[in-house]
Amino acid sequence: MSNFILRRLVLTIPVLFGILFATFMLGRLIPGDPCRAILGEKATDEVCDAFIKRNGLDQPLPIQFGVYVRNVMSGDLGDSIRFGRPVTTLLVERLPVTFELAVFALLFAITLGIPLGIISAYRHNSAVDVGTMIGANIGVSMPVFWLGLMLAYFFGVILKDTPFALPPSGRLTAGASYDPFYTVWGLAAAEEAASGLMIFLSRLNILNAVLTLNGAQFVDSLRHIILPAAAVGTIPLSIIARMTRSSVLEVLNQDYVRTARAKGLSEYKVVMRHAVRNALLPVVTIIGLSFGGLVAGAVLTETIFGFSGIGKTLSDGITARDYSLVQGVTLITAIGFLFINLVVDVLYSYLDPRIRLT
Repeated sequence: MSNFILRRLVLTIPVLFGILFATFMLGRLIPGDPCRAILGEKATDEVCDAFIKRNGLDQPLPIQFGVYVRNVMSGDLGDSIRFGRPVTTLLVERLPVTFELAVFALLFAITLGIPLGIISAYRHNSAVDVGTMIGANIGVSMPVFWLGLMLAYFFGVILKDTPFALPPSGRLTAGASYDPFYTVWGLAAAEEAASGLMIFLSRLNILNAVLTLNGAQFVDSLRHIILPAAAVGTIPLSIIARMTRSSVLEVLNQDYVRTARAKGLSEYKVVMRHAVRNALLPVVTIIGLSFGGLVAGAVLTETIFGFSGIGKTLSDGITARDYSLVQGVTLITAIGFLFINLVVDVLYSYLDPRIRLT
């Protein structure tokens, strides 16, 4: 297992290099002038010439790429032209927003999708099965932006002033301020003295509430994350439910399941221990691939619900031709993909002992 993980980590190096090169070239092939995208159409040629020279955009593309790779190897992702700040700082500040949203959206999809798929397969062709699959087809067909707006309108406007109302925007109630865990624990007196990891963890609102035992922040953060997580997690939920149903349905017809029933095992043990575990391999693959959909859906979801996450930041960077920002976000997203794929491969050997990763 250790050799497999080490081999996969080594193979990620050329993959990341290829992603860096593709992103670098595609960003510069997009029509448009980064100077006028930032400064506006009224920027003079003299101002744009100084802007291009100051940001190193006057150098040949191979030199620009070499400088960028060298900086990345040293941990420097460059400065954002759009925001005038280091890309690393922006990632530390805004990546937690998208990460928290993606985690809860994936939990929402897995928690509902897998049980619904199992029940639907076990009660094949019943009213429960038909209703679940109709709901899954509707869920996978609804655009994220439309669903987000409908959820915000229903829970934020129609159900306003009722016990079922939920905040339609923001990550915390307006005016609410909660201390980060590193100040509560006495690890740092201010954000300037805190490390990047501390700041990253403290911006995960729910985790910060748990670390500081702050019940008010926990409830406040949880209420604000429900609607965005439901909006971006509905499509993965529908896909997971459909894949789980088809996979479990196929396994329930295998000989070893009939043998388990013939041996007198309870129906719960037959389904959960024998059928479901062997049916989860393709489901785990789908869950790993759903990570990409969550990142893509976060762009629209963060815009609708007023989240200053990495998705909205990436959208702003593309619009402004902010090369360093787009490349930095793409690199971090690629690393996330590679990590998820590694976890999925390792889970294979746990779910099916016949698979040996050597």
